Amino acid sequence: MNKKRSDCPISCSLEIWGDKWSLLIIRDLMIKKECTYGELQKADEKIASNILASRLQHLLENGIIAKKDHPDNKLKILYHLTEKGIDLVPLIVEINLWGDKYLTIPDDRKELLENIKKDKESFIKRAKSYLSAR
Repeated sequence: MNKKRSDCPISCSLEIWGDKWSLLIIRDLMIKKECTYGELQKADEKIASNILASRLQHLLENGIIAKKDHPDNKLKILYHLTEKGIDLVPLIVEINLWGDKYLTIPDDRKELLENIKKDKESFIKRAKSYLSAR
């Protein structure tokens, strides 16, 4: 890991996962459980290949994600969240709720938000359990 700018836990955390692209990669791995490079690149946000490669490497180096060989294609790698990455579920849930409160969210995204709002703690527990099962 690189030299820290400060000892503030917020600053140190943001240095690891706090940029837009890293959070979107984490989001996709939370939704899909595991993804190939190509699947991550197909996200609606259209991440550039050099940025995706850089962010994946950074998240790997910091233990947020891990990789393994694809069972059906030895030329592909599957990325997935580690326990350290799974521990970000509550943060991603809160970002979703903040966005729902202050932004215009498309109707096709509302169902997930309604499920979260019904019982946030149960949603987080189920999500972490789903992601931990390998």
